[in-house]
Parts: sequence; structure tokens; C-alpha cells
Amino acid sequence: MAEHSFDVVVIGAGPGGYVAAIRAAQLGKKVAIVEREHLGGICLNWGCIPTKALLRSAEVFHLMHRAKDFGLSADKIGFDLAAVVKRSRGVAGQLSGGIGHLMKKNKITVFMGKATIPAVGKVSVKGDKGEDTLKAPDVILATGARARELPGLEADGDLVWTYKHALDPKRMPKKLLVIGSGAIGIEFASFFNTLGADTTVVEVMDRVLPVEDAEISAFAKKQFTKQGMKIKEKTTVKKLDRGNGKVTAHLEAGGKTTTEEFDTVISAVGIVGNVEGLGLEELGVKIDRTHVVVDEYCRTGVKGLWAIGDIAGAPWLAHKASHEGVIVAEMIAGRHPHPIKPNTIAGCTYCHPQVASVGLTEAKAKEAGYDIKVGRFPFIGNGKAIALGEPEGLVKTIFDAKTGELLGAHMVGAEVTELIRGYVIGRTLETTEEDLMHTVFPHPTLSEMMHESVLDAYGRALHY
Repeated sequence: MAEHSFDVVVIGAGPGGYVAAIRAAQLGKKVAIVEREHLGGICLNWGCIPTKALLRSAEVFHLMHRAKDFGLSADKIGFDLAAVVKRSRGVAGQLSGGIGHLMKKNKITVFMGKATIPAVGKVSVKGDKGEDTLKAPDVILATGARARELPGLEADGDLVWTYKHALDPKRMPKKLLVIGSGAIGIEFASFFNTLGADTTVVEVMDRVLPVEDAEISAFAKKQFTKQGMKIKEKTTVKKLDRGNGKVTAHLEAGGKTTTEEFDTVISAVGIVGNVEGLGLEELGVKIDRTHVVVDEYCRTGVKGLWAIGDIAGAPWLAHKASHEGVIVAEMIAGRHPHPIKPNTIAGCTYCHPQVASVGLTEAKAKEAGYDIKVGRFPFIGNGKAIALGEPEGLVKTIFDAKTGELLGAHMVGAEVTELIRGYVIGRTLETTEEDLMHTVFPHPTLSEMMHESVLDAYGRALHY
């Protein structure tokens, strides 16, 4: 057993862990990072990045079918699923290799293996080459999360898939059931539906994309339905019967149970934190529903032990994890960073059409007691959207009527996951309606709709 001393040890090399390690190294700390599987974690290898590669292929496929709309011709349009997946895996591999380069560049020692914390300030790593003991005054937990599996709906990799199986499918589903309409579920539904699968989405809540503004959810649902998806809301999958290459799903809605056959099911019913086997509870760490309880600076309450990213609770987003990693590294170095503000973190869903949001929904703003002003602007009123052939979409903004503070922004349509950053900056800088109204947006761009939505909240929209 080899023993090593560091200033900081990070457990988990996903977007939270590797960023925390880099920032700590930049601040002069001697850093080690432990990873049991792939540098880059789930996000780079089995999440954010490879799914976007798949969705890009689906987007191009969709556009090829619309060639005539643009005065073009395309014959015998088809796809090779294995080649689509190969490209996706290649993108993931390229980025994972890039993380290895960043570790070397920043002189971060990488240990591949499974970590446990037998005592405060001590990390044991079991790898293929034996066991190492790492000592450090500060340890950062960044172990991420995995797919939640409900009793009776467990994945088998053949008929019932998790996101991992869906990212590397061995066949193209013909009749697909997606359980859950959050970001993960609706993105896979969008991908396979575009490629031709007969797709049904089941959601236990009263609407798809339930965390989004109700108006945006309704708009998205209308578009999904137009594309041929079947959406079943307020519906629960009670059980799955498997046999003869088919799955019979028992669906309960309104007190009645019906059955329907599918050849493939994707379960996307949330995530659970990777808290097991680390020795956390023995150290006095509080665990709440598979997530580590932390304060606004990601402190666990155990001296020198921090938790960031998915293991530390919602929102379960890579960019939130990365920023928490920076905050913790700076705290360890004696700096005084601002705590993270959940209402300034954007959520993005890369289905077709895309959905993006930041801050309070209209309903949440009203619940919080705000007197609000709401602005809306449709894509059909924007020249660039029409020129792109993407006239279906909506930008919605919510302001505090008393102060003019931008409380929330919600968007659905082409490229909104890129546009939302403007409102994120606005929220971070505590922007008012006057600041946004006096900003000159370039023409012709989709971003002009962001301006028009602000103007509309105050009865001043110019182009609709």
C-alpha cells in the first residue's frame, strides 16, 4: 500500500470534479483526483455530450427531409444507426481524452479506482494495480448520480433501456415507450421519433417537461404531437410484462388501467446520488434521499469535506456542478466567492424544438407574491427565424412590476439553448427592464425576439 499527501483530493472526475481540481491547481494547491471509470464522468461519456451528437444527427436528418422547402433536392434519404452511434461515441472519446490532457497540464495526479473515506482527511483508492492511501486536509465529493430504477421497471439492456443503453443501441426501436418527460426522456423521445420510431411518452405529472413554465410546456407538447409523438400525461406505468421480444406496459390513468405493446422501453424517471460505499454516514455526513446535505458553499458539516454537483442535490446540471467546483476550490484557497444562486442557473433541453429557461416561472412568481408583468414574442414575428425555416417558437419574460427586475425567462424554439445565456447574464447582473430595453440587439438575429419580449411586457413590442 502506497501513501501520498496532497492539499486537495477530489473524488469523481465529472464536470464538477475535474473543474474543481483544475481551479485548485491554478490556486497553487497540490491536487489528486480519483475516478473509477472515465475521465469526464457521465456528462462527457454517457450524458450531455454524446446525446447532443445523436440529436445533431437527427436534426440533419430532419432537415434533409425538408430540402424541398429550401429549393434543394435530396433523394433516398436514410440513416445508418451504427454510424450515428459511432460518431457520438467518437465525440465523447475525444473530449474524455482532452480531460486527461488538462490533468497533465495542471499537474494533477490521477488515480483510477474506487474510493472510500475511512477517516476525515484520508481517502483509500482500490485500483487494478493495488491500493493507495491519499491524505489531504480537504476532500471534495463529486461522485455524481445514476439512473433511478423503479420496482418492476428495471432495465435489462434488451427490451428495457436506461440512458446508457439508449446511447449505444444495438437496434432501432420500432415502437418505443419513454417513461418520463423530463430532459433525458424527451431528448431520447425526440431522437428516436425523428428517425422514425413510433414513440409514446408517458408522464406521471399533468404536463410534459413539468419543471418548465406551463405555457412553454404546452407549446412544446403541441410541436411534439405534430411530429407524431403520442403524449400521455397524468399516467403511471404500473408494470412491464416482458416476453417474446415484446414489452406489455400496464398504464394507469384516471383510475383505469390499459395495456399496450412495445418493442423497446426507455426508463427516464430521475436519478439517485452515488453516496453508497464511500463511508459517508460513518463520518457524520447527512444524507437526504440519496443526496448529501450541504450549505450554500457546499460544506457538508464535516470539517474539510465538501460535496458538489449531482450528489449535492438539485438542479442536476453539469454547469451547476462546474461552478460549485470553482466555488469550493476558491473557498479552500482562502478566497471569498459568492455562493451559487439556483435561480440564475439555466436549464436546457435539446429536443426539437429546444427548450431553455432561467429563473421563476409565471406560476412560481405569483406564488412568491410578486406583482408581475409578462412579455411574449413568437418566432413567427422574427425575420431570421422565418429565413431559417423555423417559425415555430416563443420567448416569454417575467418581470417584477414594482422594481423591473427580470424574474424569469422561458423559451421554446430553434437555438434557444444558445440564446438563454443573454437572460442568464441579465439575472446574474440583476438587470431591470430598462437595461434590456436600452440594449441594441443586432439585426437580423434570433436574439431580437429576446428584446421584443421585454418590450412586450411593457406594451411596447414593435414587430408583432
